[in-house]
Amino acid sequence: MARTQPKSYRRVVVGIATVSLLLALWYVATTATGFINPSRFPRPHEVLSAFNFIQTEGYGNGKLHQHVLHSLKLVAMGFSVAVGVGVPLGLLMGYSRRAEALINPAFLLLRPIPPLAWIPLAIVWLGLDDGSKILVIFVAAFVPSVINSYTGVRNIETPIMEAARMLGIKGWRLVFEVLVPGAMPMIFTGLRLSLQASWTTLVAAELIGALYGLGSILNQAAQDIFPAMILVAMVFVGVCGASTTWLLGRLENLAMPWRHGRVAA
Repeated sequence: MARTQPKSYRRVVVGIATVSLLLALWYVATTATGFINPSRFPRPHEVLSAFNFIQTEGYGNGKLHQHVLHSLKLVAMGFSVAVGVGVPLGLLMGYSRRAEALINPAFLLLRPIPPLAWIPLAIVWLGLDDGSKILVIFVAAFVPSVINSYTGVRNIETPIMEAARMLGIKGWRLVFEVLVPGAMPMIFTGLRLSLQASWTTLVAAELIGALYGLGSILNQAAQDIFPAMILVAMVFVGVCGASTTWLLGRLENLAMPWRHGRVAA
């Protein structure tokens, strides 16, 4: 633990220094020198004004916290369903050759289709309500969770699988005592990719027919030619994405403490 704390402290210091430098460059380029036209990229005080405005007065049918909570809800629902279906399916395909032969052709056919290509069909099926957006997020998050869970099972060393068969470990015991622990690193890699895809797809899905959400702010601000509000929405997409990724990282630490040197402690 004594070694990891200085490294974590240095990462925090470097991160703060990097953000401070970027903010300083932003101020110099837009406010101090006028090198960048404010109509193209907003100045810091304009972004702060837009932030205060959406917090107090509201913008795009709601205040900032309403938009953030709505986007978080959509991501949580789409991501949870995708993981709940994709991880077990990937484990099944990785363990059973028969299941892979049955499912993989359809999966390979659907896999190259971009998630955004599902937006028109989702609207036809579910309208402009939240259901269509959750469906698109599900599609985006589903593929990484399946692929990485499948790869994780296939990467389990052969002697481990043979030992499980010799000991008569079958059924749910095999899943929870062999497959899931062995595939856990790749499963979490898939979860991180799925979460990233969820946020990317959410913004695109909310650009169409959304009353609330960070994507709807981007759409409304673009129509109003309001660069400062666009940047506010972009910043909060990044903040929400980083926060949920951090929470997923904490869950990974709890699930796999041996990867972070915490077992001995």
